[in-house]
Parts: sequence; structure tokens; C-alpha cells
Amino acid sequence: MVFEYVLKKNGIDPSDVKIDQGIDFGSTAAAFSGGKGAYTVEFEPSATALEQEGAGFVVSSIGVESGYVPYTAFSVKQSYLDKHKNVIQSFTNALQKGMDYVSSHSSEEIAKTIKPQFSETDPDALTAIVERYHAQDTWKNDLVFTQESFDLLLDILEDSEVITERPPYDALVTTEFAEKAK
Repeated sequence: MVFEYVLKKNGIDPSDVKIDQGIDFGSTAAAFSGGKGAYTVEFEPSATALEQEGAGFVVSSIGVESGYVPYTAFSVKQSYLDKHKNVIQSFTNALQKGMDYVSSHSSEEIAKTIKPQFSETDPDALTAIVERYHAQDTWKNDLVFTQESFDLLLDILEDSEVITERPPYDALVTTEFAEKAK
């Protein structure tokens, strides 16, 4: 949906482009390097792996082109929120510490820290990925889910005909915990 939104934003009708959505998400890089398609949309570390293999080049970032799309958000029922504010605040504080770490450490330090989660990825590749994310301003400094990001997400969902009515921001989003995070 985000890719099609970016195409439209740049004057390209997605129906004018052959988009193969029948390839398993985890297999798109292999399909591309095997000759399927002229372009591919990849998350990391697949994009950098394609570059390192000489099988492709990162030509643009959908994240940069789209704006801050809230790819990760945490949801709880109102009843849980009401009963467990301390748990939610502690969880949010931990996430903010991670964001603070990313903001205050070098790409090499971050790559070393995340290496256990990406054991199959070369440390130099991880450093390059983190460096790319820094250059693209991928990570926010805080966890506040802004009205602007919410509206962008709704624009994308509406554009893809996933929703027909726009729910109100205040009914679905609380920034209380992110604003207090330390």
C-alpha cells in the first residue's frame, strides 16, 4: 500500500506498473536476483545484501518518499490501559531508552548491539544499514504517534480502499505514555 501511495504521489498510476504480489515476502530478494522483475521493494537486510551481491542497487527509500508512516504501533484494550498504566509506562520507557541509544551511538556501536538479532548478516553490512537509516532520518527521537503520521496512515489506507471512513485520532491514539517516557 505504501509503495503504491508513493507511486501515485510521484505521478505514476500503479495500474501502469506490473506489481507481482504473488511472491512470498521472504522470497522477493531471491526472486529479483534470480531475474524476476526489473525492480523490487525490500526491507533490510535484504536490500543491502542485494547490493553486496552485485545483484541490485538501492535507488530510493519508500520510507523517505512516503513520510513518517507509523509501521510499528502498540495496541491495548481500554480495560488493560486503565488497569495497567505502570506496565505500559515501563514498556514505553524501555522503548524510549532504545531510541535514545540509537540517537547517541555510532552506526558501528548500534550494529554490534543488534548483531545477535541478525546473526546471518555480516557486521559491515549491519553497519552500512544503520548508516543508511541514520542518513535517511529513519528513526524518530521520540515515540509520540503524531496526528500528522496518523493522517498519513489514513491517507494510505483510504487511497488503497482499505477504509472508507477516517476514525478520529483522539479515539484511537494516546500519546500520554510516550510524552512521559524517560
